[in-house]
Amino acid sequence: MEKKEKLLREVTVKIGLKQKENKEGIVVEAILDSGVTGLVMSLESTRRNKFKRKKLDRPTYMRNVDGIFNHKEPIEYMVEVELFFRGYKERTEINVIGGQKWSVILGMLWLACHNLEIDWKTREVKIMRCPEKYKKK
Repeated sequence: MEKKEKLLREVTVKIGLKQKENKEGIVVEAILDSGVTGLVMSLESTRRNKFKRKKLDRPTYMRNVDGIFNHKEPIEYMVEVELFFRGYKERTEINVIGGQKWSVILGMLWLACHNLEIDWKTREVKIMRCPEKYKKK
């Protein structure tokens, strides 16, 4: 009888996040999820790490990890951060939502921009085709 392989449900990576106002950044485990529209940080994580939130001009809705629009709670805040990942750095805005188990979710827009190479068996993630503008100088 063949040994059954554990089904892969998610791939995570360690990323660095730093706000301009903070002297030091943090390292968090982020989930890569193509079912989410953009970048998302949990409200709990922003509070725990004392990240300054900025109110959006108008609330917006996003797709949940199951691909369905989250009409329950609009996104009303975001954080501006520098995001660091394996030799790459970018300034970006991350939407803030409550009630999620992950500190950060890197969704489809980020994944498409950085075009990661993922080995689904080993869960190894390489950033080999990222635009030059994100490479650290």
